[in-house]
Amino acid sequence: MAEPTSATSPLPSLPASSPAPAGTLALTFDDGPHPDSTPALLDALTAAGHRATFFLCGAQAERHPELVRALDRAGMAIANHSWSHPSLPGLPPSAVHDEIHRTNRLLAALTGRPPVLFRPPFGDTSPEVRQVAADAGLAETLWDVDPRDWDGAAPDEIVAVVAAARPGDTVLLHDHGNRNTVTALPAVLAALTTRGLRSTVLPGH
Repeated sequence: MAEPTSATSPLPSLPASSPAPAGTLALTFDDGPHPDSTPALLDALTAAGHRATFFLCGAQAERHPELVRALDRAGMAIANHSWSHPSLPGLPPSAVHDEIHRTNRLLAALTGRPPVLFRPPFGDTSPEVRQVAADAGLAETLWDVDPRDWDGAAPDEIVAVVAAARPGDTVLLHDHGNRNTVTALPAVLAALTTRGLRSTVLPGH
């Protein structure tokens, strides 16, 4: 599922009381879970001692509940990425509500607690979308760094962009079966570790 081709999105709105720890950034993975990528991404993260936030689509989570539970057991953060990955601002209010709340209910049922973060598909948002998310107890979260893995970037290109990320950045990656991202991740984590950086879950978890 493609993400927007626009420039870097603004920082997420997160509670000022939970800043990111020093020496960390946040790797985030959209669109999963997917059997062709989630297990390998999880293996790489756990082997390197890093954590990440997975923005899951409800329809995918419904198809692969065992992968949601595996991410949760491993200490990854589970967040809401809508049910079916539409551009939410173009939908009727009732459909926006269903996309967000239906996903919340499923993820809460699978993990035992509701998500606290929401990323709109494609980064497409509006005051109305943000309000529906807020009513569901979710903070909208976008990103700072986009290596364009959704657009076919090669593994070495992904590594180069993410390896240059700064402390405190939120990095957009994808978990929709893309093997380039899977291939790149061990080298990404090694590069971050060499720089003294560690990926952790986004504040709020």
